[in-house]
Order: sequence, then structure tokens, then C-alpha cells
Amino acid sequence: MKFTKPLSFALVLIGSQIGTSLSASAEELSVATFVPPQHHSNSVMFKWFGEELAKRSNGSLTMKLYPAGQLGAGPVQQYKRAVEGVADIVFGVAAYTPAIFPKTMLVIPPGKAATSAEATKRILAVYDEHLASEYKDVKMLAMTTAAGLGIAATKDVSSMAGLQGAKIVPYAALTTPIIEAMGAVPVQMPVTEMYTGLSTGTIDGAYATYNNMTPPWNFWDVSKFFVENVPVQHAVVFVLMNKERYEGLSSEHKAVIDQLAGEPMSMKGAEGFDGADAKSIAMMESTEGKGYKRVRVSDEERSKMDAAVSEGLKVIFSDYEKRGISNASEIYNAINK
Repeated sequence: MKFTKPLSFALVLIGSQIGTSLSASAEELSVATFVPPQHHSNSVMFKWFGEELAKRSNGSLTMKLYPAGQLGAGPVQQYKRAVEGVADIVFGVAAYTPAIFPKTMLVIPPGKAATSAEATKRILAVYDEHLASEYKDVKMLAMTTAAGLGIAATKDVSSMAGLQGAKIVPYAALTTPIIEAMGAVPVQMPVTEMYTGLSTGTIDGAYATYNNMTPPWNFWDVSKFFVENVPVQHAVVFVLMNKERYEGLSSEHKAVIDQLAGEPMSMKGAEGFDGADAKSIAMMESTEGKGYKRVRVSDEERSKMDAAVSEGLKVIFSDYEKRGISNASEIYNAINK
């Protein structure tokens, strides 16, 4: 079954489901996420998902959200929790288990997408051909990104000169060659430790969304700059369902899941990430006294950074070839065509 489905097909199924869903046994799906309850993935995407499950099944299929690691602490084991059925559905980040998702990781390096919505559309376009094989042990529900549109920093890294020797946290170890080509020093660190890293000087900067600058992350308290117009990196996030749990549902309930999976849920996830950024931009513009400055990379310096990205990508593709993935550049180019 394909990840993406024509919307017309989903609409036909909706009509047929309303008359039959009452015959299905009541089911509640557990949803495990490591982010706090107020996170926009919960308030937008999973709120929508829960409401749609109930509506399309006439209340016989529901979900219960377990935020903040209630079904297992930390984000690293989320894929494993989906496979093993610790939770029926999980929200996770691909970069925390890169060896499992080497092809998916090619969404992360800078390319043509500048927002979560743009990146999501590109993922959907290539998923069946290039990425689906990495998710054969689970039921894929959604995939989107958190777009790293800037760098939260304690020094001005808006130029290649400013990047020289700066300790920068990228979105994934994969992009190490790109950070190095820019002259910076890549430092791997989870987002939960970046506030302290910026505060103590362990790092000079970190790739971030606008939402990282404002509550609940509050990077604006420990940053002197938010550098914009940088080559955008994308943290790939996914929503996965235990395959056996999905297969064990009634045909009516599986149809409801299929109606929501793919494009509808992925774009709802993107709506949450891009919407959170829009709210944070407004908050940044209306809040004074935080002591940081928004700085935009000039077109000239951005050209230099883009050239460094190209050099870094050559190293990345070469490394993939050594690992037996000879079509890494083809996949990256398909994502960014």
C-alpha cells in the first residue's frame, strides 16, 4: 500500500465508512511522543488526528496521547518502540537513528526547500520510489520536517569569516562535511542540551527554528544573534504505527487510518511546524529586552555558503558510495529537483 493516496479516493472511502464503522469493535490507539504536551505537534497534528479518527469511525476508533516520554524516556528509542509495540503509534526524529534511515537522511542537507511545508511536499513526491524500503517494518503515517531556517549563536556567524572555527551544532552528523566546508567545527548535541551549551560557551551556535528562540525552548535568553538566510537544514520527523497493530484492526478501522495517513497527516504536521515558526516570529518582533539581534546573511556571503554546501555534499555522496549506497546523489537530486 502506497504512502500517498489521491484525495478523491479518500473521499470515496469516507462515504462508505460512515455506514459501516458502527460494526467495528471499539479501539483506542496509544500515541507515544517525547515532546511536552504543549508542543505544536500535539496541539495541531495529533489533535487533528484524534478528532478525525473519532469522527470518521463514529467514535469506535480513538487515540490517547502519552507526551513527555510517558511510554519511554527520550527520543532515541522511538522507532524501536513502534516496531516492538511499546506504543501503537510513535512520533520520532530520523536523525537519532541514522543507520536505520540512511536514505531518509538525505532530506536533511540544504536544498531547495526553505519551509516544513515545502520539504514535506518533496518528501511525499519521492517517498514511494526512494524512501519506503526503510519503513517496511512499520506502518508509515506521516513524515515532515522542522526547518532549520537560522542559527542561534553567541557570536556573529553571518559570514564565512565569522564561521571560521565556530562550534556549530548541525541537525545531524550527516552534515558534518558541510559544516566543515564552511570553516566551522561541528558539535553533536541534542536540542535538549543546546540551551545550556549556548549558555556555558560549549558551543557558539546551533541550527534552529524560530520556535527554538521563544518559549518553551527560550534560546533568546542565551543567544546574542539569530542568523537568518543560512542554507536551511531539515530535521526529519515521522509518525509510525506498529505494523501488527495496524493489521489487527478491522477493515473499517484500517480504512480510516489509510484515509488520514500520507499527505493529509504529513501536511498537518508541516502546518504545525511552520505555524509555530510564524507565531515565534511575531513574538520575537513584539518582545523587547532579550539582548539578541536578528542578522541576515548577505547575498554575497550566502553564495559562498552555498558553494561550501556543494563541496560538502560531494564528501557525503562519496561516503554513501563507500557504504554501498551508490545512488545517494540521485535520491538527493530527486528530493531537490
